[in-house]
Amino acid sequence: MGYLKQRNPFENALKQFDRAADALELNANQIVMIKEPRRVTEVNLPVNMDDGKIKLFKGFRVQHSIIRGPAKGGIRFHPGVSVDEVKALAFWMTYKCAVVNVPFGGGKGGIIVDPSKLSDAELERLTRRYFSELEDLFGPDKDVPAPDINTNPQVMGWMFDTFAMHKKEHITGVITGKPLEIGGSAGRAEATALGMFYCVREACAKLGMRMAGSKVAIQGFGNAGSHAARFLYEQGAKIIAISDASGAYYNPKGINIEAAIQTCSKNKRWTLDGLDHNTRVEKMDDPMKLLELDVDILIPAALEDQITEDNAANIKAKLIAECANGPITVEADAILDEKGCVRIPDILCNAGGVTVSYLEWVQNRMGYYWTADRVREDLERFMVTAFNRVWETREQYNVNNRIAAFILAIERVTRAAEVRGLYG
Repeated sequence: MGYLKQRNPFENALKQFDRAADALELNANQIVMIKEPRRVTEVNLPVNMDDGKIKLFKGFRVQHSIIRGPAKGGIRFHPGVSVDEVKALAFWMTYKCAVVNVPFGGGKGGIIVDPSKLSDAELERLTRRYFSELEDLFGPDKDVPAPDINTNPQVMGWMFDTFAMHKKEHITGVITGKPLEIGGSAGRAEATALGMFYCVREACAKLGMRMAGSKVAIQGFGNAGSHAARFLYEQGAKIIAISDASGAYYNPKGINIEAAIQTCSKNKRWTLDGLDHNTRVEKMDDPMKLLELDVDILIPAALEDQITEDNAANIKAKLIAECANGPITVEADAILDEKGCVRIPDILCNAGGVTVSYLEWVQNRMGYYWTADRVREDLERFMVTAFNRVWETREQYNVNNRIAAFILAIERVTRAAEVRGLYG
């Protein structure tokens, strides 16, 4: 499929934590309060299939922390979902929320499934079964899910309706990323990519790089990757390579991003399949080589563990913006440091999604909804403030941006844990 994903992402997440905890000189009591997940739930989901057979799917929900607020995090549908992946993603959500300073903890969910092999009716039944089985975990002040890989506003709508039917209440704040018609927020669809764009803009200013004319490669062309491509394309960046599960597509003179988006929208399941029929775009033999192209900006927007010690030495980008969660291993980070490659870490770079999810949750609680311009203004303020705080922390501790982001976030979570104290 073109994406690597064979390591244990939770082990990678804990290594990232340990490096920041060492820099902060946290003691054992502080670490034990904030490192491991508070709750891991695994559930079997029997679903009636269209052919009359019952098929069993496995689902997960992990709440890493509720110290700073309700658990917050998406639900992904993917054949590669595992409990360790979901634990890692929930862990990153805790510190992602803390780095942009929104009042949530970290959570994440997933189902082991290839949704492209389900009919719409089967997908709806699976979605509702998952949410009904785990409904006691969820609530506006308990655990607030959102979309992730292979889930979208429609899936969130089914989950919201399932919860509302069971509770006999219209509780919009139970989930974010909903359709606008049932309490979604303007600006949510592009929020992850727009937050990344603000970070890239700020990083380019710090590094003396011009966004216009910069060569860019983007691994992953789903919601985040496609919107990221569009924002950069509109600023004059030259997107020379993009990829998804159908393959990687390359044009050294630049890909027409509007044409790529149109190709995806014409396919039943959003995919770039068929883009290579345009004679100006070449389909790469090895999609993983996209990461090693000679570009100014590289945007991993797919899965975890894509840049490892096996390929990090071949990375040529000056700036990597992590639109995906955990795309770079700790071992690869060390190699990229030696090369002078600057990274905008995932817990900062892709935090635009959870930031606008927070704004949606706030609007749901008020029953008053903002314009897209108001949402964008708030998002920009959150992201630029967080970026500058991370950059200041980087300089203060003489560490890379990832460790700086974790230092900033861990400090906030640790302070909250100490102020709350320990019950029992």
